[in-house]
Amino acid sequence: MTQAFSELNLAEPLQRAVAEMGYTALTPIQAQAIPVVLQGRDVMGAAQTGTGKTAAFSLPLLQRLLRHANTSTSPARHPVRALVLLPTRELADQVAQQIKLYAKHTPLRSAVVFGGMDMKPQVEELRKGVEILVATPGRLLDHIEAKTVVLNQVEYVVLDEADRMLDIGFLPDLQRILSYLPKQRTTLLFSATFSPEIKRLAASYLQDPVVIEVARPNTTASTVEQRFFRVEDEDKRTALKALLREHGVQQAFVFVNSKLGCARLARALERDGLAVTALHGDKSQDERLKALEAFKQGQVQLLVCTDVAARGLDIKDVPAVFNVDIPFNAEDYVHRIGRTGRAGASGLAFSFVTGRDARQVAEIEKLIGRKVEVEPLELPDERRARPARGNDGQRLWRSGEAAAVDPAHDAPSAAARAPRARPARAPAVAADPLLDRPYQPSLPPDVKPDWEAAAKPAAPKGLSAYIRPKRKVAALLRFADPPSAEGSPKASA
Repeated sequence: MTQAFSELNLAEPLQRAVAEMGYTALTPIQAQAIPVVLQGRDVMGAAQTGTGKTAAFSLPLLQRLLRHANTSTSPARHPVRALVLLPTRELADQVAQQIKLYAKHTPLRSAVVFGGMDMKPQVEELRKGVEILVATPGRLLDHIEAKTVVLNQVEYVVLDEADRMLDIGFLPDLQRILSYLPKQRTTLLFSATFSPEIKRLAASYLQDPVVIEVARPNTTASTVEQRFFRVEDEDKRTALKALLREHGVQQAFVFVNSKLGCARLARALERDGLAVTALHGDKSQDERLKALEAFKQGQVQLLVCTDVAARGLDIKDVPAVFNVDIPFNAEDYVHRIGRTGRAGASGLAFSFVTGRDARQVAEIEKLIGRKVEVEPLELPDERRARPARGNDGQRLWRSGEAAAVDPAHDAPSAAARAPRARPARAPAVAADPLLDRPYQPSLPPDVKPDWEAAAKPAAPKGLSAYIRPKRKVAALLRFADPPSAEGSPKASA
């Protein structure tokens, strides 16, 4: 039986905020994690992406921090008591916005700090005092070193998407940050997957944690329809547009593997008349936030992105995800398609497979525990026609309409291979009697031009005729006479 939010023993301000956000039924991770966190126990929570992990740790933390809530204007009355660490800037900003919504009817203050932006506004906000601090590890260490944040009163620390933080090399930063925190604290570790490295991290920093796994690790949501299509690289853009039209998709994530490929595909789709924005690591933080906001507001149809958008982004009602490139890491496939089918909604996940992707597809099959069927995809006739090739491998260049192609052999038909008569070219300009006249020498035959008449100087003996002899020049020499009896030399010329 599904439990309702109203059945939780939450304070009235939190219940009111949850009701205003439209939350009614608890997800499995929320139903199991919230009561445990309310008891003050350490938690290891594993749940597939899109199941409500943010509310699962935010609501009980806010409930327990209400005893510290006050309306004082003194920063000393608002020390950092809860720290939430996340791997990416977009995810940190998203979680911070959610926490603000949950706490809007309470005096509790929250702030977010992440890299890619000026530290001064962040420092000003921290100096006012905050109880809940959401941060990325790198920027938090910057503030610690600048002594703009103090963590000696932290009671709760949350490591969200911990596997991703380890994947991108944040383990040394995490260890440094945790060394600044009090030993007596509640630690919550949430992740979509639990790897052996995550379990070792938990064993080092969690005390007798309650392990909560609401789904088998690395499984995909059952509400997402997954399909794989055989598509060559040059046909991927055509296939993407065809599937958008066929399924009536109004908005979708489009994932590629490289930043350069992301930018190029976004520009090409824009030229095709689609509303597109790009999101990748080479964009500034301001550009990345604007791209996400435009996509959330429905101002753009497609968000072309790299795996920087694969983790944790909660954008509701996105109906489809396209993997234009199969990810290098099979776990990233799980996170990519988790951008659709969130909170029990249905979704579509289309992946384009080339001949080079056999290894990645096999790893995905092993990870998700089922066989992947790669389907052929019939592309529409309006795809860009390529120059036809004959059996001899030579290009057949034609003017006018495209070459006729024999569909049985995908080669030009006999009629197309027949030579065509070229039309006669019209003269570009009228005939000119002066220019058309044959060449006539301007000098009589017995007169040589000046450059031939000039005699070459005789080469010095023993030198090649092609070496120019040195020209003699006059010089004024000055000698000094022997010293005189007076001891001073006399100059003579």
